[in-house]
This record gives sequence, structure tokens and C-alpha cells, in this order.
Amino acid sequence: MPSPPPESFTHEALLYDGPRELIARALPFIAEGVRAGEPVMVALTPEKIAALRSALGDDAEEVALVDMAELGRNPARIIPAWETFAGEHHAAGRAVRGIGEPIWHGRTPEELIECQLHEALLNVAFAGSGPFRLMCPYDRGALDPAVVREAACSHPVVTDRAGRAPSRDFRGEDELTAPFETPLSVPPASTRALSFDRRTLDVVRGVTARRAAEAGLGATRTGDLVLAVNEIASNSVRHAGGHGVLRSWREGRDLVCEVRDPGRIDDPLAGRRVPAVDQRGGRGIWIANQLCDLVQLRSLPAGTVVRLRMAAA
Repeated sequence: MPSPPPESFTHEALLYDGPRELIARALPFIAEGVRAGEPVMVALTPEKIAALRSALGDDAEEVALVDMAELGRNPARIIPAWETFAGEHHAAGRAVRGIGEPIWHGRTPEELIECQLHEALLNVAFAGSGPFRLMCPYDRGALDPAVVREAACSHPVVTDRAGRAPSRDFRGEDELTAPFETPLSVPPASTRALSFDRRTLDVVRGVTARRAAEAGLGATRTGDLVLAVNEIASNSVRHAGGHGVLRSWREGRDLVCEVRDPGRIDDPLAGRRVPAVDQRGGRGIWIANQLCDLVQLRSLPAGTVVRLRMAAA
């Protein structure tokens, strides 16, 4: 007998060992949703999507299969994708379900931190939403044990070979946004710094463009980064006392640009919600998330830092 749809959001971690077990666990979850007439979206890396498509056979036509390596390159883009998918069907009174694997072996340390923040914020973003069951797989054989332990802290339900049960390590509501306040790593000593205000935003754009060219980003990615940095610096000018500091440095193939200001952002979902058509302002972080490979936002007592990362083409 199919499980009854949840009344609101159900967020569970699926602990598995290897791709074959993932497919074996995903198939009944998906099939149950298809039989119940629930829209299903699955976001995995391309290799896993290909294996799942083959295993689903004709049912693959009933499932939205998404490349998580593209969607989740910047993890801040994932919640808006689920929001759009679930919102469309909730408006029609339908329960939905999904599988999303933002964390896999090979993620950089910076990406991993943002993925873990994303997993925690899912509970905030969809609290009180319509019926939505989301399963997040974790490959125990490929991931560091500390990463698997963290999954139990950000998911109220954990499923493994022993069954499905409430997580004893799940953070309380007051703790879910704690990663939003975790300081970022200290910039290297070679960091270049530029103080700016309303009169020098053009200098911010020019400096960013030159450093992007030096880093070999190419014309398109340089333009994207200049626009993103300008949006964040403009936010500092408008909402954080009229001034800020731009720092930039190289990390391997990446150019990192960081904007700090004395302002405070209280919404941990800033830049992770699809802006309303008639919304005035509040789009700067959203735009940066759409353009950059990775965006890290932290708001601390001393102010706010937004770190933007772009890899050379």
C-alpha cells in the first residue's frame, strides 16, 4: 500500500553504499509517487541520471530528471528550483516528491560547506509548505564519515538499510540557521583590497574586470563577474552605510572576489528565493547566485561578507 502523502514538508537523508544501491532505493520511491499521480523530480549527477533513466524504462517519461552537477554547481540555486517545481503543483492541489543529491565525492571544501548550509536551509525554506517529500542521498562509501554525520543533523528523518526513523541528531529550529553565521576562511596575505563608496563603484567594476582578465576568465565570464560584484557592492552602498571593501585573490583556477561592509542581513534565505515580478530591490544576491560558480554569504556581528568565486574558462 502506498504511503499517504505528507501534510507538509518531509525531509529525509537516504544513506546508501554505491550507485547500485542508490538506484535500487530510488526506484520504489519514484514508482510509488508515479502510481499516486504525484509529480516527481530527481536531481543527480549525469552518470547517476543515466543509470536511473535506464532502470526506470517507460516511467522515465513521468519523471523530471535534472543534472545536479549543473543545477547545484552553486548550491544556492537548488532551493529556487525546488520552490518552482513544488509551487507549480501545489497551486493545483497536488502533493509532490523529489530526490536531490547536492553532496558527492569530489566537491571542494567551499562547495561542501555551502551544500551543508543548503541542506539545513531546506527545512526553513519549505516549513509550512504544501505536501512535499524530499529524499537526499548520501553515499557512505564515498563520503567522509563527518559529512554523513552532518546529514543526520540537517535532516529530521534518516533512512538506511535498517529502515526509516527520526534523526536523534537533528538540529532544533533555532539551530538550523547556525551555518549562516559561520565565519569564512581568512583571505591570503596576497589579497588586494579596495575601499569604495557611491562615487567609486565604477572603479570597483574596472578593477574586477582587470583582475578577471588577468585570471583568464574570458569575456563572457568576466562580464558576469563584473555584474555580480557590482550588484553586491551597490547593495553595500544602498543598505550598509554607503561604503565597503572589495578584496580579490587567486585560488588555483578560481578568482575570488569578496565584498565586506558593516551592514547586517537577517534573512538566511537571501538570494535563494525567486524574486517576484513586481519586487522592488533585493535582487543583488539573487543575480550573483545566477552568475557565479559559488557565492558564500555570511552575516556576523561585525558586518556582512559576500564571497564570489569564478573559475577560468
